[in-house]
Amino acid sequence: MVLIEDEILRYAKLTEQEIRTELAILLYTQKRLSFGQARKLAGMTYPEFEKLLFERKIVSHYDIAEFEEDLKMMKHLHDLQDGSSQ
Repeated sequence: MVLIEDEILRYAKLTEQEIRTELAILLYTQKRLSFGQARKLAGMTYPEFEKLLFERKIVSHYDIAEFEEDLKMMKHLHDLQDGSSQ
């Protein structure tokens, strides 16, 4: 957890949510966070974060590793769903 003093937020004229979003975008463009990680940091849904990147003309860098990570997550969710329906 990172704490940012209210005074800094006031000087920057940003809310806590806006700071999280800006940090998520910065780390995503630096390829330090995946799309999913950045989206979570920003507290946005997939379509919301995708739209924000599009509006800011930021190119998506969805690679094979992220695709494989998404596949694992989908399998995990599917397995959870199958386990709860029994």
